[in-house]
Amino acid sequence: MSEKKIKEITELMEMLMEDTSVPKNIRKVVQEARDCLKADDELSTRVSSAVQSLVQVSEDINMPMHARTQVWTILSALESIETN
Repeated sequence: MSEKKIKEITELMEMLMEDTSVPKNIRKVVQEARDCLKADDELSTRVSSAVQSLVQVSEDINMPMHARTQVWTILSALESIETN
């Protein structure tokens, strides 16, 4: 169940990474968070690492509003995995 949810979240991240209206530094952090989720570590470790990266980037003033909303959606989904 959690792995299916992770797959859905990584797909959202990939859409965000392909969006050229999002600054490059933000896309890079999203890619790093996605890579954390795909690592071989324990699920809680992968999710925590990804959340930590995305929380920092979500506060970037250069992020377009649609991208910020998408990051918040991703964070919400990751946090729901963390609490389960």
